[in-house]
Amino acid sequence: MKPRLFSTLRSLQHENPLGLPRTGSIPRMQRDNQLIPLSNYGVKSMSMGYLVGDAAPVVWRGLMVMKALQQLLHDVDWGGLDVLVLDLPPGTGDTQLTITQQIVLDGAIIVSTPQDIALKDALKGLNMFKKVEIPILGMVQNMSLFTCPHCNESTHIFGSHSGVIHACKEHGIDFLGDIPLHASICDDADRGKPTVVSEPEGERAKAFMHIAQEVGEKIGL
Repeated sequence: MKPRLFSTLRSLQHENPLGLPRTGSIPRMQRDNQLIPLSNYGVKSMSMGYLVGDAAPVVWRGLMVMKALQQLLHDVDWGGLDVLVLDLPPGTGDTQLTITQQIVLDGAIIVSTPQDIALKDALKGLNMFKKVEIPILGMVQNMSLFTCPHCNESTHIFGSHSGVIHACKEHGIDFLGDIPLHASICDDADRGKPTVVSEPEGERAKAFMHIAQEVGEKIGL
């Protein structure tokens, strides 16, 4: 998979996996009143967290959420992009429905941890996207396997590996891959350096790249 320019739009959330400034990071505005997204590692990013501050709670009703989404989609100078990735919170509410009504989507990727309660919520989202006729590109299992750094024994801490795979077979969708549970992934995110940058030849980076490759082929990249 050739290097590409990607972009991520985080809806009402704010983490820092790209090493963007934690303070003083309010996006600048152009003369035409469009926001300029923050950028690092070739990835443009925009989040409500940049606009309201790290510690500020976002307690909004449906209409305000929809207005915020419209601003993130239409009032940001994204420029030329290969892919626009929308990182949505779990659920089947106003946020998800607004997205399906505002833009044409190439597809949805459902991410779930292995335990049953998380999988049930993920399947609700899957069925919602099916109902509004959005293609399901597949499912990703997050925090799937923990390998002890001392004894090298592997353990499915959050439940059996088969749950997400079984759900994929039951719903006729592809299983895109596993993201392991590992301290270095958390550490990389906390210090703002993606795993694929901090250890590009490592097994964890390969897991991310495998999923990216699978998705890229499905959407014609």
